[in-house]
Amino acid sequence: MHADLLFTGGAVLTPKGRTATAVAVTGDRVTAVGREEVHDLAGPRTEVVDLAGRLLLPGFQDAHVHPVPAGLELSQCDLTGARTADETLAAVRAYADAHPEREWITGGGWSMEAFAGGTPTKELLDAVVPDRPVYLPNRDHHGAWVNSRALALAGLTRDTPDPADGRIDRDASGEPSGTLQEGAMQLVGRLTPPATPADRLAALLHAQRHLHALGITAWQDALVGDFLGMDDPAEAYLAAARDGSLTARVVGALWWDRERGAEQVPELVERRAALSHGRFSAGSVKLMLDGVAETGTAALLDPYLDRCGCATANRGTSFIDAGQLPKYVTELDALGFQCHFHALGDRAVRDALDAIEAARATNGPSDTRPHLAHLQVVQPADVPRFATLGATANIQPLWAAHEPQMDELTIPFLGPERAAWQYPFGALLRSGARLAAGSDWPVSSPDPLHGIHVAVNRVSPGGDTPVFLPGERIGLTEALTAYTAGSAYVNHLDDTGAVRAGALADLVVLDRDPFTGPPEAIADTRVALTYVGGGRVYAAQEA
Repeated sequence: MHADLLFTGGAVLTPKGRTATAVAVTGDRVTAVGREEVHDLAGPRTEVVDLAGRLLLPGFQDAHVHPVPAGLELSQCDLTGARTADETLAAVRAYADAHPEREWITGGGWSMEAFAGGTPTKELLDAVVPDRPVYLPNRDHHGAWVNSRALALAGLTRDTPDPADGRIDRDASGEPSGTLQEGAMQLVGRLTPPATPADRLAALLHAQRHLHALGITAWQDALVGDFLGMDDPAEAYLAAARDGSLTARVVGALWWDRERGAEQVPELVERRAALSHGRFSAGSVKLMLDGVAETGTAALLDPYLDRCGCATANRGTSFIDAGQLPKYVTELDALGFQCHFHALGDRAVRDALDAIEAARATNGPSDTRPHLAHLQVVQPADVPRFATLGATANIQPLWAAHEPQMDELTIPFLGPERAAWQYPFGALLRSGARLAAGSDWPVSSPDPLHGIHVAVNRVSPGGDTPVFLPGERIGLTEALTAYTAGSAYVNHLDDTGAVRAGALADLVVLDRDPFTGPPEAIADTRVALTYVGGGRVYAAQEA
């Protein structure tokens, strides 16, 4: 049988290395991988793609991403490109001036390092938008910046208590200063105008186009549900899956309501059945265990330090009771759910591993494939437990580099010993752990090649900083594997993630072979072509 699609004349990354030079695709599957002998499968209707020395590899998969909020942010006040306080405020003013019809100014993506202490004040926003409420989550979406008008509409004063799962930042007089952390975000966020179903679907398709352009053919949406006023993407996915506009393969991680307990499990079972359709499935559950280190909400075993290097009373925030977590995870595992943990601090990591261990002890071996995302601080004693328990390390490589948020807002408050335990990609790999990779977009760029660059170099693309913990660098093959086979594993997409006969033809052609250049140039690599099931979903203009 003649192939429908034939790639020739370049390197092909297979599970055995870069030994092949040709790949044939028939229908939605790879039918042959080899060298010159594959050319015999060409027929009069075969589309031949000349790789011209470029690299063909499996489609990238993002194991932790939020495309719908990202797509919505792109259509609102998008602050991701601003690097200084002045640039950020100018962008807010420009957006507000361009949209006088908007009742609220919403969007987000501002960088904490642009402001002293990472907490800008309401007065800064009041100066550029005095007449309308403003609500802008920061880049990591664990905090929000608001103006005085928004605080007044929400009724927040010096007498408003902090919610159990968050913090209202305050000035020296005790008044709300303009930033809200974690659960406190919802005190204002609940008042913002909700996106319509049409808005959410448009945001999903916008985000999908962007992800395909970066070579991403599948992903795990890390939050499907109602969380702090964020728009639930479930119906958008279901609509796109039903009408065929969802070209990616997507797993949705159903939100575990951290204010409730095991009584929500039957609802999750119902949602899994109701939402799974076509290329969208909902067999994962997202359990957010803690916050982030920059705001002192990542859960640590030992206290944070203050600016003088002395121990404080703060060990961060545990959003789910550690005593109940093993019971929840055991029940979810028994029902066939995958557990997708948000775990940044070493206490959160240990709590997640303990819960997985309890589930294994009660239920025995299973194929639920739990994974822990972020893993900023991992106690060395816990590193080998990933392989022992079959827990995948879901890494976000872009964060493992020196930058102001790391150097000014994190390392001083962790201290030198714990700072050296951050993002231990190399140690995890050497211990036998399986790595998957993701971006957490819109928290950071979804570009896998930029993430791969940092995983290999431990320096940001274009950066001239010192290497961040050089012993934790991993090789190019290992980084590519995390973004392909590793993420395919946690997504239960076992017939993707590798270029081999019989696999789905989810493929990417890069504009060069990064193995032939220096590691420092990996981030210069771009995507030329992206295919899902043998169908082309992206082509660069020069492809």
